[in-house]
Amino acid sequence: MLVASELKAGMVLRMEGEIYRVLEVESRAGAAKLGGVVKAKLSNVRSGRVWEPHLRPQERVEELQVERQLLEFLFRQGSTCTFMNPYTYEQIEISGEILGPAEQFLQSGMEVPVEFFEGVPISAVLPDIMEARIADTAPATRSQQDSAWKEARLDNGLAIRVPLFIAPGEIVRVNLRTGQYVERAHPDRKRIA
Repeated sequence: MLVASELKAGMVLRMEGEIYRVLEVESRAGAAKLGGVVKAKLSNVRSGRVWEPHLRPQERVEELQVERQLLEFLFRQGSTCTFMNPYTYEQIEISGEILGPAEQFLQSGMEVPVEFFEGVPISAVLPDIMEARIADTAPATRSQQDSAWKEARLDNGLAIRVPLFIAPGEIVRVNLRTGQYVERAHPDRKRIA
């Protein structure tokens, strides 16, 4: 058990019988006789529903210890993704709802850190920006306008808007939270997102 004033983003809690991940925390000090308040933004790990409770700074909450395993992505079948533990060769099926929008960017052989609570997968830790190849778009053109965009379809089936200079077959970086183009990927240099 810990007090609400000690909450940090990324923690996993049990509140009202449900398991939540802390997305954001904001603490406000109280004035005079009024106590402070801790505003938390929590995401239900099973349903994805976001809840924003206001807690007293000394209110006790139950922190849960999660186990993190590095699993290898094998394949997708319907809305379920199959992963394998590379040490035990045990296969684990994880719902696409747990993976979120990053599910569409998974490629066979990719290693993904997955968090478990009581033997049940509750979340996958994926980067905010992932790379994908442009499968179909209009030919690349040079333009005087920096703000000119065109439609493009990625190799995973998603449609995004990209600048006019992007050609079919190029690899681009996409922000998973917004689903928007970030930049052209440069294979010769490594970037840390």
